[in-house]
Amino acid sequence: MVKGFSFSAVEAGVKKPGRLDLGLIFSEKPAAAAGFFTTNAVQAAPVLLSRPKLASGRLQAVIVNSGNANACTGPKGMADAEKMAGLAARGLKIDPGLVAVCSTGVIGRPLPLDRITAAAPRLIEELSPDGLGSLARAIMTTDKVPKIATVELDLAGRPAGLVGVAKGSGMIHPMLEPAAQDEARGLPQATMLVFLMTDAPVAPFALREALSDALPASFHSITVDGDTSTNDSLIIMANGAAGGPVIEDFGSPGGSAFYGAVGRVCRDLALQLVADADGGTKVVTLLAKGAGSEMEADMAVMAVALSPLCKTAFFGADPNWGRILVAAGSSGARVETDKVEISFDGVTVFAQGLPADQRTLAAAEEVLKKPAFKVTIDLKAGDFEREFITSDLSLDYVRINSKYPA
Repeated sequence: MVKGFSFSAVEAGVKKPGRLDLGLIFSEKPAAAAGFFTTNAVQAAPVLLSRPKLASGRLQAVIVNSGNANACTGPKGMADAEKMAGLAARGLKIDPGLVAVCSTGVIGRPLPLDRITAAAPRLIEELSPDGLGSLARAIMTTDKVPKIATVELDLAGRPAGLVGVAKGSGMIHPMLEPAAQDEARGLPQATMLVFLMTDAPVAPFALREALSDALPASFHSITVDGDTSTNDSLIIMANGAAGGPVIEDFGSPGGSAFYGAVGRVCRDLALQLVADADGGTKVVTLLAKGAGSEMEADMAVMAVALSPLCKTAFFGADPNWGRILVAAGSSGARVETDKVEISFDGVTVFAQGLPADQRTLAAAEEVLKKPAFKVTIDLKAGDFEREFITSDLSLDYVRINSKYPA
């Protein structure tokens, strides 16, 4: 684990009995920090509260609950988020301005603050360097498994660590922008919460830049259902407990290693999110290549990733190239039917305007029975490409989300 951080989780009664639902991340000393938050116009109280705190570049703790999103709850919701920060700050004896708040769960219900208040002392008491696993379980909603990723760092001869924890399985289509409002919005992509902690000494600017560099190949390249949450939050903290000179940017000693590690952890967690998709049985990597422009590659791959017809075909192991071609053709990208090639793990099912023979389609069907496979759409219109990762769409997705659990 990383030095100088501790974690805890307790059952506060926000969710049904017998489930952890309140967690805490604490750095022994104030840490450099950066954060990215949802671009949804409807934003939960914890996002509105935590965004300006992360813009300052300093943080020492994060208190997080599951089972209630504290979204669309009016002025009381904002006051409750502030009270949650205050509970953690008083127990930890730190400035409440150094405490971020995150929530995930049902939208539109008042936060049961009395239960959280009652559980707060236990949350402080149970802080431990070994508590990350409990924290990972406490932030789960419809998730089936906790999600953790770790990397050991060699920063120009100095050892350090980076650990990440995430939750999310439905309402996954992250669209994130930095807490600092002087940068452009992120590319469009259950609530996703991601927390990264490192004992490496890193400046806030470098943390933000490392996350920004990591997003295109990780959280901005995944979707489960195309719905962007009110609560999506990505936070990184660096307390410097490993010692050594501060990493100011990519060019600093150890900078390239640190940026690379952030990218690997984010990619790992993003793949875990898709693998644990609500009702998901397949992880599908989509590659749109040969596009006429970067935008056309984005449009083509996104159209397939979000198509219910394509996703249900993946679930049924149906090599239905027609659905993929239709989705790409309606995306706005340049698509010439007699040029496009579509393949599943290299088995070409459509080329030069014609489908493959039955033997080839049968081979493609076997590919689609695997738990993970790659779909390539070669538009043969240029040199641009875009990769996206999605899940299939099953009967269980409908069952799980037709009545969100209390």
